[in-house]
Formats: sequence, C-alpha cells, structure tokens
Amino acid sequence: MGLRNLTVIEDAVQNINKRIKSEVPLNISNVPLDDKDAYLVFAEANTTAVFQFESVGMKKMLKEARPSKFEEIIAFVSLYRPGPMDLIPDFIHRMHGGEFEYLHPLLEGVLEPTYGIMVYQEQVMEIAQKMAGYSLGDADLLRKAMGKKIKEVMDAEKPKFLEGANNNGIEKKTAEGIWDLLAKFANYGFNKSHAAAYAVLSYQTAFLKTHHTAEFITAAMNNDINNMEKFSSYFDDINAFGLTMYPPCVN
Repeated sequence: MGLRNLTVIEDAVQNINKRIKSEVPLNISNVPLDDKDAYLVFAEANTTAVFQFESVGMKKMLKEARPSKFEEIIAFVSLYRPGPMDLIPDFIHRMHGGEFEYLHPLLEGVLEPTYGIMVYQEQVMEIAQKMAGYSLGDADLLRKAMGKKIKEVMDAEKPKFLEGANNNGIEKKTAEGIWDLLAKFANYGFNKSHAAAYAVLSYQTAFLKTHHTAEFITAAMNNDINNMEKFSSYFDDINAFGLTMYPPCVN
C-alpha cells in the first residue's frame, strides 16, 4: 500500500533538491516529527495525497479530532477500520480532555498514550505481562489466540490469567472484567509497529505538502497521471495553495 507513496516522496525530494541546490540536501528521514505546520495539514483535514488520510471519512474524523502529536496520528491509522471505528468518538472526547477511569492502576502506564483505550495488539501483550505475570512469549501466544478466537486456547488461558492477576493482588471481579475487555478487543486490535510505519509515511507526505507544496503536488499528479479521477482531485489543492499549472508545451 505504501509503495506508490514512497515513489511520490522520492520524486518530490529529488525535485526539491534540484531547486534548492543546497550543500545540505533535504533528507526526508531527518525531518522533525513535531512540525506544527505539518500537523495543521491533519487538523484542517487538508489531506488529499496524504497517505492513509485521503478518504472523506478520514477527513471528517480529522476535523473533529484535530490531532497535534505523532502518537495521535499512529492511533488514528489504527482506529479507522471496521470494529475499532466505534471507539473513535470516545477517543476524541478523551483526547480533548474528557474524563475517564482506568479499570486498574496497572493499566495506566500501558493505556496512557491512547487515553485509556486499547488500540494496539502490543497493549494486549503488555497488559498480560503487568497484570498476570506473563512472559513476552506467552503474551504473544495469548494475543494470537484472542485474535483468531481459538476457543480451546482461550479456555485454557483464562484461569492462568486470573491466577496471575490474583498473585498480583488484583480482585477476581476486576481481573475478569479486564480479561473480557482483552478478549473483545483482540479480535480487531491493530499492530502498533505496523501503524507507526504507516504514520511515518503519512507525516512525511503532510510535511512535504505544507513546506514544499509545488514539488509534492507535482510528484503526486505524475504518479496518478493515468487515473483521471484521482488526477483531477489535485486541482483543488493547486487553487488553494495559489499554484499555477501550465499547459503542455511541445517545445
């Protein structure tokens, strides 16, 4: 999915470096991840040609969320899919200061970056470690069993989880509630390492769009030159950014 966008980024960077002719050429891997203008692209849903955030639904979500941190971009890459989409309104509410409580204090360190909501498969593993004393290997087996709904493994793991939680002084009712939440979540949880890689491409395309608009839009259009519907979608950006598109010249 990201291959076309890697080409767009590379083409844009090559054109930028040809224009600036600097002794220190732009290296897209070194751009800062805290650029306020890049986040405005997301906050204002100005995301045509921004990887993963081009759809109408994504733009609607961004207008409500107005993300301002890289961690939030990773989360929205993960949440905008069937299943976890139901969590988006609550996530946005909490993200903007809405009150919430953790089911247990041990969950705070795991779920703080996602405002108390399970978003990633890695969080399932970490919760099993912290609450029930699982090893990383055992926690990964639990994640796989939950994700694939392997009933016999789940039936065998539940007493083990509850026993481990009990050894950590966690009440049975609380532990069962957390187990049920894990089992429900793991069916649609996303892999954070996968989402983070996508979010890097999303951020890089947003950075190029806001700081090197002409080169970025040119690269995007060239890569969609045989897709008229997609190609024509860039004209709004051309007008919005005050760019001029010249007609072809036979000379």
